Amino acid sequence: MADIGLSAFSLFFMGSPSFLAHQQILAEEHSRSNCQTLFGISAIPTDNYIRLMLDGASPAAFDGLFGTAIAAVAAADGLAPFQRLGGRVLIALDGTEHFCSRKIHCPQCSKRRRSDGGVEFFHAFLGASLVAPDHKQVLPLPPEFIVPQDGAEKQDCERNAAKRWLAKQGPALAAYRPIYLGDDLFACQPIATAIQKCGGNFILTCKPSSHQTIAEYIAGAELEEHSLTVNRPGKSAIHIYRWLSAVPLRATEDALEVNWFSVEIRDAKGKRTYYNSFVTDMPVTAETVAELAACGRARWKIENETFNVLKSDPYNLEHNFGHGKKTLASILVTLNLLAFAFHTVSQLCVLAWRNAMTARGARYRFFEHLRTITAYIVFSDWTQLLQAIADPKARPP
Repeated sequence: MADIGLSAFSLFFMGSPSFLAHQQILAEEHSRSNCQTLFGISAIPTDNYIRLMLDGASPAAFDGLFGTAIAAVAAADGLAPFQRLGGRVLIALDGTEHFCSRKIHCPQCSKRRRSDGGVEFFHAFLGASLVAPDHKQVLPLPPEFIVPQDGAEKQDCERNAAKRWLAKQGPALAAYRPIYLGDDLFACQPIATAIQKCGGNFILTCKPSSHQTIAEYIAGAELEEHSLTVNRPGKSAIHIYRWLSAVPLRATEDALEVNWFSVEIRDAKGKRTYYNSFVTDMPVTAETVAELAACGRARWKIENETFNVLKSDPYNLEHNFGHGKKTLASILVTLNLLAFAFHTVSQLCVLAWRNAMTARGARYRFFEHLRTITAYIVFSDWTQLLQAIADPKARPP
């Protein structure tokens, strides 16, 4: 079964759906292949056999490997770029779809009715990533799939998936002192309580239109204010921060008290170019509000630098690699995310990997070389492969 899992993972890690086919040809010609030398695969299975064997396995079986990725980064002192607000890490939560069809479906599919009367079947998951302001890298964490739940009358949703994710993954991440980020959908008492219960703090987007109680408190209160001028090449802007402490999150006696703050950005002419507001359970002061706002705004990185990257080459998240009848679609998405996580670990912690990527220039060119060169040459290990990509004049093994 190890060969099955490693073979499926290798396709996503190499960014090549044809990787196993190429390695089968190399094995026939040279009695060995890159599957054996790079991934430790003893026998190369067929694509159909991989799908057959993985369908029904639990995606949670790979959760520990995401923990291994974080531990590897921490051991190599690679977490420092992710740490903010006194050594805390930021974990952004958000949901996305990865499959949609009106014909293909399975018992794990969610469904919705369209305006033309047709039924659409889809798969979605709650994603989580380590992010940080002004840092290009993101580190994906285990997904929580939005699927029909046993005994539940209502269809599963992002909020329920978030509560399950926090209960499963939160305790193991508590040692990294996480601050959870999320959009307005997550700015509710059940999610905030779940975050605190698993040892985390939160900075959640809070729209006044969907939080009437908070809006009423802000309207009748004198807000504290702090402003600063930010100069960047070619332009300057004024950042205005306002906040109010100890505001009830909802209109109930057991309401959780949160601290509300907003950030407004105006250009040199006084025109507003950005505005957003947040709630947090962390103290808001003139000394901390700017960094809190920067951290809250980093939430968008799970959309732009996680989901959008995953939906492009070489990951192609929305491509149907195999739907199956049970859990195959979820397993393949998990392996895709795991490949992305290990690519991030390699870029943060492996000098030979960084050198090879730098030599190729653009990220996509590095993966072009990775999947092309391994189709023709068998490398004894990763070091030899990465050196060959970094130096095209290197003599092939």
